Amino acid sequence: MTPVSLRLAGLALAVGLVAPAHAAPNDPSGLWLTETGKSRVKVAPCGGGYCGTIVSAPGKALDANNPDPSLRGRSVIGVQILDARKPDGAGFSGTLYNPNDGKTYSGSLKLTKPDALEVSGCVLGFLCKSQTWTRTK
Repeated sequence: MTPVSLRLAGLALAVGLVAPAHAAPNDPSGLWLTETGKSRVKVAPCGGGYCGTIVSAPGKALDANNPDPSLRGRSVIGVQILDARKPDGAGFSGTLYNPNDGKTYSGSLKLTKPDALEVSGCVLGFLCKSQTWTRTK
């Protein structure tokens, strides 16, 4: 190999090693503080998209409004509230469970900034409410 070929090969290798690092900021995996600042949700890859599970919440944090009476005494800690497995434009869509009212909504998530996750829940497919969650450690 000539010196120029070696440099090009080295450059190609360096670009290949650096490129995956640029994909990471688009990954919503991690720990998120909800908009109210009271609960934390762990978002992780699942089924081609992302799922979110409550890891901390204030007070007793019971699932008191769950439609299943047998689940109303359980803690919301460990409950999966986000199931967004379908790629949808710049984000992912699926369902969102709201333990505050015990209802499951069509939902979506989209990383709007490296540390800002927009989470939306919709009724009837068009009455939607969004929250912005903040990445935390």
